Amino acid sequence: MESNGPDLNLWALRTARSKVLERGSQTRPERLHIESASSVLLIPYYALSGMGKKAAKSTRKFAASGQLKKTIQARRKFRDIKKKAEKRKGGKGKEREVHEDEDVSEDEEQDVEETSGKFKGMSVDDFLGGGFMQGDSDEEGSQSGGEAMSEDEEDEEEGSEYADDNESFADVDDLEDEGEAHLMELSKLAEKDPEFYKYLQENDRELLEFSLNDANAAVDEDGDEDAEAMEEDTTPVLTKEILQRWQKALLDHRSLKALRKMLIAFRSAAHMNEEDQVLAWRIDSSTVYNKLVTTALRYTPVVLEHHCPYRSLPSGKFKAPTQTNKWKTLQKLILSYFHNVLHLMGQISDDDMLRLAFTETAKLVPYVTSSRKTVKAYLKTCLNYWSSAEDSVRISAFLSVRRLAAATDESIVDLVLKNTYLTLVRSCKSTSAHTLPAINLMKNSASELFCADHAASYQHAFGYIRQLAIHLRNSMKTKTKEAYKQVYNWQYVHCVDFWALVIARACDKQTLIERGGQESELKALIYPLVQVALGAARLIHNARSFPFHLHIVRSILHLTRHTNTYVPLAPYLLPILTSTLSASSKPKPSTLRPLDFETHIRAPQQYLKTRVYNEGLAEESAFLLAEYLASPPVQGSIGFPEVIVPIVLLLRKAIKGAKGAQGKLAKTKEAGIAKALVDRIEESGRWAEQKRKGVVFAPGKMGEVERWEESLKVEDSPLARYVKVQRKAREKRRKLVEKAREGSDEILED
Repeated sequence: MESNGPDLNLWALRTARSKVLERGSQTRPERLHIESASSVLLIPYYALSGMGKKAAKSTRKFAASGQLKKTIQARRKFRDIKKKAEKRKGGKGKEREVHEDEDVSEDEEQDVEETSGKFKGMSVDDFLGGGFMQGDSDEEGSQSGGEAMSEDEEDEEEGSEYADDNESFADVDDLEDEGEAHLMELSKLAEKDPEFYKYLQENDRELLEFSLNDANAAVDEDGDEDAEAMEEDTTPVLTKEILQRWQKALLDHRSLKALRKMLIAFRSAAHMNEEDQVLAWRIDSSTVYNKLVTTALRYTPVVLEHHCPYRSLPSGKFKAPTQTNKWKTLQKLILSYFHNVLHLMGQISDDDMLRLAFTETAKLVPYVTSSRKTVKAYLKTCLNYWSSAEDSVRISAFLSVRRLAAATDESIVDLVLKNTYLTLVRSCKSTSAHTLPAINLMKNSASELFCADHAASYQHAFGYIRQLAIHLRNSMKTKTKEAYKQVYNWQYVHCVDFWALVIARACDKQTLIERGGQESELKALIYPLVQVALGAARLIHNARSFPFHLHIVRSILHLTRHTNTYVPLAPYLLPILTSTLSASSKPKPSTLRPLDFETHIRAPQQYLKTRVYNEGLAEESAFLLAEYLASPPVQGSIGFPEVIVPIVLLLRKAIKGAKGAQGKLAKTKEAGIAKALVDRIEESGRWAEQKRKGVVFAPGKMGEVERWEESLKVEDSPLARYVKVQRKAREKRRKLVEKAREGSDEILED
């Protein structure tokens, strides 16, 4: 053939170089001499493939997979995002582009001059057979991984990646040493990870009985099958044999190559029922599908822990893996897998599989904390199941949330605490006998989360308790029906109870011992919380609002009992008890069933002035008053005999007034409850007087007083024994009611 001259050669080289630069590749054409016009058609292919030593096997597979076009499109998206980021930074990117273009033009002329003889005389067949496929994915990965981006830019990049997720992550294979560096014997597995070894014995016994010599051959053979299937332009079917080969490679070598293949297949499993999805594998068997999902969930944390271990601190927190080259390459693969798991969890209805997913993804939390978008998505999923799923799934989801809160990043801790509290508030908007157990579980678990870091929890607790105070102040100023509803609702009640639980747990004696005697930062919030709660109880005082008052008193009573803080609660309980004994009440008989005070904050209208409502109020208020007087801050006080004097006088006067109005018929249930309570209070007063007979110090000796009160065994007092008996009786009655409720549901279902 005749040569077309140096002008055509120069034009062809410039065209090839501009295409390479547009596609984000760092690979530049080597010195090339164009012998004929037909060779011009080969320049784009040559420029993309590179030139030099023989390409790696993973690169050849990637080129054969037919995904080169999609990879180029993904890189173009990344280039557009990068340009937008540079424009926002003040146009610095434009200046950089100008300099790059100048450098490129100079390099082009230099390269053309140097293309004088290396490939002179080479035919087209020799050119194609030269093995010029050299991958550039590693260079691209290192280039993109080394860029420092803001949070918004990172989210944009992640969004484009995980939307397509069509890259094969072939550069992960280059991280793996083919030698004996990653070989681990099964005998050590039983010692290092007995739980995982036990799982393999029960479920994958065949993986413990394999030939070490065939492990690498199996993976390579499987890779050859994948390449052949892709060359035929058909989607391969994932079989049990292929999956077992991956499992053996993972167990034997902790193979990153096998991990990559398995996670690509897992992506196909997560999106297999969606349209317009290009999947690498087709899964026709439900058994293989379940096996693939279970294997990916269980094996991925084990392999990552081997290659990129994270650091656990003595405080229980963790640090993400160090930014090594291996971790930077694996990071995108793990984030892609994590998003696929979250996508799959939205389609799973089996509780066992959900528990497994939460348990195993919690182990991967240290590997995803660098991506704020992934953390937010994972937290949202966990809190969604924590607030709506079955109890065992709720607990698994909460453990994952707690794992997130163990991060050393303070911003992640704040994000977890804030969203956990808001999810709790939204979930307790309405309360019934069916939802109350779940709400209590959420409050108890969330209080544990807030007590993990007292300093971080203080900021949130202060702000949210202040918000409760603002609602109360607005209601007290406006005094309208709508303003009262801001306080008299279930959310307000549960918020007061939740913060009482948090502060009680943070200031408990056991917690004080664990902290080495250092007081909790949350102790300063006891006073404002008590003021807000008691102010809400004083807002409305009528018979219909008494259930609300009882809820508030119950929360504060729990707080005082655990923090050993004296709060005068008797003035809020005595009016309720004496109102049931007054002559003006005149309760009327009714066939209504007893009101459940745990699931009501406002008594229905038909319950007012009925005997069943009066008896319920008398029982609840008398029990809470007995609990209050038997608590350590009151019963354990050296001045207990003096504290009970006004309470006994008021109760005796109420009982006497009821008898004077009704005569012999005054021996009602309410009067009997009040009389029994007065007897126990007086008996406890005499018990306290007997205990302090030997006291020789004056009341001003506070050190002696505190030592005496600490030595007093409050649980041995007559009032404490009375409360213990009453608590057992109430618990037994509650179980009977619950059993009856379940029985009625079964009848309705039949």
